[in-house]
Amino acid sequence: MGSWVIRSLLFVISGISGYFLGAAISPLAAILGILGGCLLAAMTLFLESELKGVPLKNLLGSFIGLILGVILANLISNVFLSNPLNHQDITLPLLGGLYGVCGYIGLRIGLKKGDEINLAGFQIFSKTPPRSENAKILDTSVIIDGRIADITETGFVEGPVLIPQFVLSELQHIADSSDPVKRTRGKRGLEVLHHIQKQADVDVKIIDTDYPSVREVDAKLVELAKEVRGKIVTNDSNLNKVAALQGISVLNINELANSLKPVVLPGEEMNVKILKEGKEMGQGVAYLDDGTMIVVDNGKRQIGRTVDVVVTSVLQTPAGRMIFARLKEDSARESRSKETYYPLDSEF
Repeated sequence: MGSWVIRSLLFVISGISGYFLGAAISPLAAILGILGGCLLAAMTLFLESELKGVPLKNLLGSFIGLILGVILANLISNVFLSNPLNHQDITLPLLGGLYGVCGYIGLRIGLKKGDEINLAGFQIFSKTPPRSENAKILDTSVIIDGRIADITETGFVEGPVLIPQFVLSELQHIADSSDPVKRTRGKRGLEVLHHIQKQADVDVKIIDTDYPSVREVDAKLVELAKEVRGKIVTNDSNLNKVAALQGISVLNINELANSLKPVVLPGEEMNVKILKEGKEMGQGVAYLDDGTMIVVDNGKRQIGRTVDVVVTSVLQTPAGRMIFARLKEDSARESRSKETYYPLDSEF
């Protein structure tokens, strides 16, 4: 509502200014002055809407280019048009065209070359969050998890990485906790952030944006994602669900890890170490390097040993993937048993 009041006020002021400027000339010019003032206000609002989507460095580049273009036009005019021409009506159009062409060329070159301006040193701490669909907002859990630092180091994360001040405050609160486990987790999160900031190819921005009326950190993250049109990076399934219900894109580190696990097919042989007893009678449990659990039939008697197993089935669950297998020697024994009862070369 406030923006509409300001825009209406702009039209009123521009129209009144145009009226008084035109009235100083003639009554007819006063009417044209009102129309001219309103047209100027409309052009101003149009220019405002167009500049909203232009990055700051492009605007800075265009401004620098315009200034350089005007300076170039001034130098050319001083050299070639230093002596006034006999016809003043020719001199003024030449100067206007010269300044217009040089200014336009400088403006266009500066706008295109603005991407080469490095503003990283001025954007480490920003109060206004950048609006970008590529912006990634880190929550507390994914920072403490630590894997996000490895992901950003690979270069797969595009766009700025946003660290809200309220997330930093929560990390600091955890690091100062009297509980040694929480204190260790908080310190680990701060170290992970420091590691990400030192990565040359990652644009990290710590922003002051806060929502005092919102108490929960997860709810603040959702509000921030709406404002900047970015994506939340997390490994919290509850935040994932809440954000998805509100139309916010979420990048879940756990889902990424599950999708990158090697594909295991039934019938494939593996060499694993049985570590403990399974839930069902006679079962043994082993783990792959990525943490995937393998349930081995009749593996209880092999606890503590490294054995060969054959995959029988793979089960995908919300918590991850489970692999069911049986001992290779049992599979070989069963195969020999079948060959005994059903010889391949038997004739009927």
